[in-house]
Amino acid sequence: MKKLVRDWGAQKSAPLIEEIITTALEIARDEMTASELKLINRSAKEIRSAARIFAPFKHLRKVVVFGSARSEADSPDYKMATDFACEMVKQGFMLIAGGNEGIMGAVQKGAGRAHSFALGVRLRSEQRVGEPVESDPKLVTLNYFFTRKLSFVKEAHAFALLPGGFGTMDEAFEVLTLMQTGKARIAPIVLLNRPRGKYWEAWTQFLSERLRKSGFISKEDFAFFKIKHSAQEAAEEITQFYKVFHSARWVEDSYVIRLNRPLSDKAIADLNKQFKDTVRSGQIVQHLAPGDGEDELEYPGLPRLMFTPVRSRFGRFRQLIDAINCSRLVEPS
Repeated sequence: MKKLVRDWGAQKSAPLIEEIITTALEIARDEMTASELKLINRSAKEIRSAARIFAPFKHLRKVVVFGSARSEADSPDYKMATDFACEMVKQGFMLIAGGNEGIMGAVQKGAGRAHSFALGVRLRSEQRVGEPVESDPKLVTLNYFFTRKLSFVKEAHAFALLPGGFGTMDEAFEVLTLMQTGKARIAPIVLLNRPRGKYWEAWTQFLSERLRKSGFISKEDFAFFKIKHSAQEAAEEITQFYKVFHSARWVEDSYVIRLNRPLSDKAIADLNKQFKDTVRSGQIVQHLAPGDGEDELEYPGLPRLMFTPVRSRFGRFRQLIDAINCSRLVEPS
């Protein structure tokens, strides 16, 4: 097996490739049905296909937009989606949407071919691909909704949701569940309403009256999303999220937050006071000196905050990021 992996030029990731091959061989002994084998095979191929399309653009931040395929081209929601996509391109982001019409087509129109991806799904009903992405190599057509949603979440640095039906609600709750449970990186979620629209306010009222009051979700879970009534406000919310905060990762039990700029000593003290309930042991500590290992090679020279958190408080993590972005920075010398 090692020779096979080496012959295919996979030395860098050899242990993982060998494990995948071993899993495939173990499947052969599990007496699965043909339909089960087709499901596993097709899923792996789809994940690989989507990852290959996104790979050349890993250095660019991306916004995933969800919304109804039924929104007409002359509707306020369609215009909002087009304007939002245009605003995010101006801020250096790429856009990801489904490959259908409606809100998805509006996103592709606003962003343009060069700055957008489309993740379509094969349906038994008729489905037209939006004109801006026809024949675009960044159009990925998948068979399964779950591989499509996995690709959305894996590539997203922000989410924007416009009014929609079952699919939009499914995507909204999927993203919120993954962030609430720590299964996806925390990213800004903006809920876009037309001017004077009440779609998301009504949805939030349902969450408050039916879920929060029943104890099924917490007050801090509402920190994951913000309602905005203009494309510019939504774009500002997303860019503000990355003003000081850069990204985060887990190192065993420690949560490491990378920063674009170091925080002042007073800011660190304020964070420790305000977010004491999120720290399981020790304190939030800032490291200014370069680290080592792969993380430093990928993100060289970035200051980092480190702490051992209470892992059930991801809504508070979202509030912590907002506080970081509003904190006093170390003045450049």
